[in-house]
Amino acid sequence: MTGTIRTLCADDADAYAALRRRALLDAPLAFGASPSDDLAASSDAVREQLRHGPESVILGAFRDQLVGAVGVLRDRHLKAAHKVRVWGMYVVPQHRRRGIAAELLAAAIAHARSLPGVESVHLIVSSAAPGARRLYERAGFQVWGTEPDALRHEGQSVVEHHMVLRL
Repeated sequence: MTGTIRTLCADDADAYAALRRRALLDAPLAFGASPSDDLAASSDAVREQLRHGPESVILGAFRDQLVGAVGVLRDRHLKAAHKVRVWGMYVVPQHRRRGIAAELLAAAIAHARSLPGVESVHLIVSSAAPGARRLYERAGFQVWGTEPDALRHEGQSVVEHHMVLRL
């Protein structure tokens, strides 16, 4: 099945807010946010977030509808503007194992490369998402640090791995 990867716009805010909520409910230990405290909890908040491109974008994977997304955020501080952060990677379960996450990640890296002065891409991956970690490693990301007991949810704790890709 063919589809499109593109930067989300204001018209996509409702679909993204719904996808983000689904991600947080589906994989609570893979994300630092919860549905009750997420910055993308409402369509209005998403629309506001989408106004900050190209330094901050959300890329979406469409297969008739939005089935996956990933965020790319350049550090706003001048001393750290050589870095971007990839965040919020999620693909709905019925569309996994079709290369969509790899396409999203490739698009995120390409976007990072398009920003003048960016030299590295950073991300954090939870031990609750070993498939995501393997995806990032295949793309060339390397672990530079590990945070034990980083997230807790319903009595469970996970480690977070900090990863970097030098461009």
